[in-house]
Amino acid sequence: MEDKNSIPVNGSGDNQDSSKTKKSGRTSLLDSGEDFEMLEDVDDGVDDDLPPLEDAGGGKKQNSQAETAKTEAVTDNSPSLPPEEWLDVLGNGQLRKKVLEPGSEPDSKPQRGQIVTINLKTSLTDGTTVEEESNISFTLGDGDVMQALDLTVQLMEIGEKALVEAGSKYAYGALGSSTPAVPPHADLILEIQLLSAAEAPDLELLSPSERISLASKKRERGNVHYQRGDYAFAINSYGIALQITEASSRVDISPQEEEDLLDVTVKCLNNMAAAQLKLDHYEAALRSCVSVLAHQPDNIKALFRQGKVLALQGEYAEAIRILKRALKLEPSNKTIHAELSKLVKKHSEQKGAEQAMYKKMLGNPPDINTVQKPQAKSSWVSLGWHRHP
Repeated sequence: MEDKNSIPVNGSGDNQDSSKTKKSGRTSLLDSGEDFEMLEDVDDGVDDDLPPLEDAGGGKKQNSQAETAKTEAVTDNSPSLPPEEWLDVLGNGQLRKKVLEPGSEPDSKPQRGQIVTINLKTSLTDGTTVEEESNISFTLGDGDVMQALDLTVQLMEIGEKALVEAGSKYAYGALGSSTPAVPPHADLILEIQLLSAAEAPDLELLSPSERISLASKKRERGNVHYQRGDYAFAINSYGIALQITEASSRVDISPQEEEDLLDVTVKCLNNMAAAQLKLDHYEAALRSCVSVLAHQPDNIKALFRQGKVLALQGEYAEAIRILKRALKLEPSNKTIHAELSKLVKKHSEQKGAEQAMYKKMLGNPPDINTVQKPQAKSSWVSLGWHRHP
């Protein structure tokens, strides 16, 4: 899932090695598996029965020969249909679409940002039905659904029924899914009917409760992407949530509603910083932390991540200062204690290395205590005797 103006070609089920600029103007960008990396309101039990991501660092996954053979074998088991009837959506054979019934409204293809409603039947390539749902609504291009749907629904007319063959990277990827039950690396067959497409509501006219609900859904979707290791997709979802919470409003809002909106904003920024750290986008993560601290100067998570980013950038003295401040706010936090101890040691080593370098540059001057001192001149003035005539 990328911004609304471009379609990514990497699946939401696989890790991303690059990021795009989101609609809000923030750079799509970056932590190790420590306690403070945990996201706000993430269900720790989600997908915990699934195998770990093969590449948790956000880099491009290298397809092995075995994986390639597996993909080819799965493709061979797909329905045998004349190739001319299929549209190769991306030109790589991994996402193909076939019209089963033409749409009832010509030139009615939905646009990105519109809310579409579909009927969907999902099957494995062996014909096993995984899921069948009616009247599913989502914002096209926001990454609210598997990437195969985002990429193919926008090519359909209203009323059209289509069959889609989706490679695993555009479905549930290397992890698969527990709900619905999809095995890892599974290609899917999707039967889709596009029922309607409507303009998204004007954010300025939404009630505060509607904005809070909508932003929370986008943030939760970002958390799903994060837990799957799809960090660029997660950043995009958090960015969309921030557009909603930070949009101007023509509707009256109560102090409590303002506080609730701010709570969603802070959670999104904190989670975005965690995702940016996963992608090693330190400057972007630092900006997210600073934004949190502008709202909540004593936010422990933001202070910790800010110190973490500064340390990764080699700014040990400033990182130590920030972490000491966080530790003062929460003295019993073991994670901060451990990170602070580690940074103090690194800072000491850095200073030692710098001193050794300076000595080398100066030619390693001898110790002042071993240098022979010159003899002091006598305070008596030696006068020459001259014979007077």
